[in-house]
Amino acid sequence: MMENIKQQWFGNIRGDILSGIVVALALIPEAIAFSIIAGVDPMVGLYASFCIAVIIAFVGGRPGMISAATGAMALVMVPLVKEYGLDYLLAATILTGIIQIMFGVFKIAKLMKYIPNAVMIGFVNSLAILIFMAQVPHFIGISTMTYIFVGITLILVYTLPRFVKVIPAPLIAIVVLTIIAIYSGLDLKTIGDLGNITQTLPSFFLPDVPLKFETLQIIFPYSIALAIVGLVESLLTSQIIDDMTATESDKNKEARGQGIANFINGFFGGMAGCAMIGQSVINVKSGGRGRLSTLVAGLFLMFLIIVLGDLVIKIPMPVLVGIMIMVCIGTFDWNSFKYLVKAPRTDAIVMLTTVIIVVYTHDLSKGVIAGVILSAVFFVVKISTLKIIQQEQRYIIEGQLFFASTDSFVDYFKKVSIHSESIQIDFSNSRIWDDSGVVALFKVKVLLSDRAIQVELVGLDTYSQKMIAQIDGLSSH
Repeated sequence: MMENIKQQWFGNIRGDILSGIVVALALIPEAIAFSIIAGVDPMVGLYASFCIAVIIAFVGGRPGMISAATGAMALVMVPLVKEYGLDYLLAATILTGIIQIMFGVFKIAKLMKYIPNAVMIGFVNSLAILIFMAQVPHFIGISTMTYIFVGITLILVYTLPRFVKVIPAPLIAIVVLTIIAIYSGLDLKTIGDLGNITQTLPSFFLPDVPLKFETLQIIFPYSIALAIVGLVESLLTSQIIDDMTATESDKNKEARGQGIANFINGFFGGMAGCAMIGQSVINVKSGGRGRLSTLVAGLFLMFLIIVLGDLVIKIPMPVLVGIMIMVCIGTFDWNSFKYLVKAPRTDAIVMLTTVIIVVYTHDLSKGVIAGVILSAVFFVVKISTLKIIQQEQRYIIEGQLFFASTDSFVDYFKKVSIHSESIQIDFSNSRIWDDSGVVALFKVKVLLSDRAIQVELVGLDTYSQKMIAQIDGLSSH
């Protein structure tokens, strides 16, 4: 236990500190941008990113993953902020935390195993596309110098790791290009252009909302939506970081950790947040592996705002845009083009549907839910094919008998000509899965009984026998 804690905190000190610094610099424009999306002051997103990152470093289930204010969560908040204001958002954030803690306690993370690979690929690709789309307003059609700085950043971040291993390339790009921009007096958009940064620490306070049932009615729908969106994004990001680092993480602990972070964060003026795939990928690619990297990201973010606030606002946006574009390139699964050609057609459709819905709605949960439902529908269609083989007076059922295959089962015995007083229906290669299957079986028995044909059921497994006994017991009452 102690060895594990030591490894997670102190197993990669230099890598974690340097990657945490890079992430903190990249968090600032993101947090401000997401605050603007949600319709709140930039400090609400910055305080959220600080609080969540610091807390999740201690209570999260995935070391090295970065959690903060995110675009997916910001989009859910827009109507609440517009209609009721910031205090209701903070109350909703606190309730979101409570709901996520409950999800973690009841081990909701085990539902992750029901998300198919095609949906995972779609999720990753749509996130890469959304991250890129979020950068477009910051460099398209602004100035030639903006394009030049974005290009130089891309070259630096791509080539430097071949020559410099000690310091992350994004950190070098930010420092060098910021110095050049400041001393050359070039006209470039900076972080300061996104919004005002207040050089103060967050303070504890209770959201100013009436403590009555009407308040709960207002915030609960938003809180449940935020809790689900946050956990879907966090658990999928956790799985991606697991794959990138070839390590395992505790998904239920992560769900509880996200809840604890949001619960506390709401009392310090921060908006609800969750794991960020873009920042998590930056962290891992910059050498971050442990909890220390997440803690450093949160603490250094606040250090930048309070101590170096005047310098931070001078960081050129094109540099951060270039870093985020490299994140998009690294995040996107380029093998998915081959996957579209070689994978089963249904899986390719699921992957494309997930991407299209996420990109169209800017809502990760909608895309993932649609992908899972579509996969389930395709699966049901695939296994609903029922084949019946006749061998004299024996009818062998091949396939599964459940709600989607009952029609073909009943139709077969309606149409087939039977010239015997008794037959056997053999379920050795089949199983009855639900009450629809049992009811269909009873229908066939009645149907054949009306034609003076006796039916003997053979080859039923224990589950099928139990299903028949249960439904028979119900119908006899």
